[in-house]
Amino acid sequence: MSLTASGFVVFLLSMPVVQGQEDWGVTYTSTEICAVKGSTVEISCSYTYPFTWKDVVNTVGKTFWCAENKDEEPVDLKTVSEYAGRVEDRCENNTCTLRIKNLRESDSAVYKFRFETKQDKYLGEPGVTLFVTDLQVHVSRSRPNTRLQCLSSCRPPGHTSYIWFKNGQKIKEDTSPYAEIAYDSADGYSCAVKGYEDFPSPSVLVHGQGSWGVTYTSTKICAVKASTVEINCSYTYPSILKGGFNRVQNKFWFTKWRGGERVDLTTESEYAGRVEDLCENNICTLRIKNLRESDSAEYMFRFTTNNGKYAGLPVTLSVTDLQVQVSRSGSDVNLQCLSSCPPGHTSYIWFKNGQEVKEDTSLYADFNYDSAESYTCALKGHEDFPSPSVYAPKLPSVSVSPSAEIEEGSSVTLTCSSDANPAANYTWYKENEDSPKASGQIFNITDFRAEHSGSYSCGAQNKLGRSNSTLHLSVVAGSSTMILNIIWTTPLVLILIPVFLVGLWMRKKKTISHPTTEAHEPEEIELDSDPVYENFRVTAAHGVKSSQMLT
Repeated sequence: MSLTASGFVVFLLSMPVVQGQEDWGVTYTSTEICAVKGSTVEISCSYTYPFTWKDVVNTVGKTFWCAENKDEEPVDLKTVSEYAGRVEDRCENNTCTLRIKNLRESDSAVYKFRFETKQDKYLGEPGVTLFVTDLQVHVSRSRPNTRLQCLSSCRPPGHTSYIWFKNGQKIKEDTSPYAEIAYDSADGYSCAVKGYEDFPSPSVLVHGQGSWGVTYTSTKICAVKASTVEINCSYTYPSILKGGFNRVQNKFWFTKWRGGERVDLTTESEYAGRVEDLCENNICTLRIKNLRESDSAEYMFRFTTNNGKYAGLPVTLSVTDLQVQVSRSGSDVNLQCLSSCPPGHTSYIWFKNGQEVKEDTSLYADFNYDSAESYTCALKGHEDFPSPSVYAPKLPSVSVSPSAEIEEGSSVTLTCSSDANPAANYTWYKENEDSPKASGQIFNITDFRAEHSGSYSCGAQNKLGRSNSTLHLSVVAGSSTMILNIIWTTPLVLILIPVFLVGLWMRKKKTISHPTTEAHEPEEIELDSDPVYENFRVTAAHGVKSSQMLT
């Protein structure tokens, strides 16, 4: 399957995402495109959707293309200022084409197609990765000729011809990207792809033996964070100048000036112990180890002789860290190995639980995903510098505050956390209820009542999977209820005490008012001990009753 872009005819394997008239789906013609800066590219796809959805006729209301933005809602490219006047979007019979003119290197991105119906919306995954490159001429010297190579920062397509220009005039056409020229030539050379001669590489001045010059192997380099990079160049200078021999006295690499002078990189504190500067036979190499993102800069080579000095144009180094991007299309999980700068044609290594499982030139992971495993990616040759792992949420940890007994009317806070990458989203459910109670790591329940008792579950979910934990909450009687009971009981006790005493007194009175005919000794009767009445005593005698308070 092929895709035509102004600048390249790209032959790539198509990767259908979803097909079928009864399914939601987007199928891209190609998933990776390499195009030349300044040219025009076309990205095409077809889409399907069910004719009826939720028992209603399903019709498409809106279609558009967007550039991937991880944390934001997709935005129609036609409304983005950076693409103003350069974007066309055409759709016919469920086939849509995005055309971008006057390509810039900043247009390198992942492009996706989205369509919306009255009932739903769909974003096509994994999208199409566009690399925008400018052509470069690489110079290497080997007597009696100098060899030129037409290079790009992304994989050049096969089955194409290269056009070579000398001082702006066409001199050669060949299917090979190489050209041989005389060693002592002192002319400007550039290259282009046949059919797109209007977008040639920058002209390179190939210096002869009697000229000043610095030629770099590459003018743009993308390297992985913590790895080692080498920047190479060769230099020339006149061996005789001003009637005498011209000899090199000093040479070094630099990135900055201090006090108007260029500063040797090996003397910079931030590069201490990480830089090597190697030169042999007019070929020099700068080696930087343990790369940091702060090492991203323009690097230049400079040499001085007893008669002059010369500095080459800069080499742009971009230091990136790899990351695995996760996307989901229905039940399918897609993993993509991404960096902040396109590394050019290379192979990607995929690891599952630290063990290599796949090597491919595609940056997509084409293997069965298991939610119980973790995945990383790396560039071939840099396997020791992989991306951070991505994995589904681990079993969540759930806590409750306060941790002691929950009193009725109090406030309760539930907290849930899970180890996951990408970070998990959290949802709270109560048993026997279909709708979620809350979302987020923290769930607050104010004025806790008996009806709040029960089992609560926290679900941690990302695009790779889901995990749940459950806890049970129950309520005990609160202090306010106990105080209320005491208040109502106290009056009742105070009422019953006098009633009891009156009844006891009447019982004793009745006994005294019915005496027998026999004489009795005075009888002493004591009431049951009571805190209030323990100082009272009643004395009964034949035909007489009296009461007195003892002191």
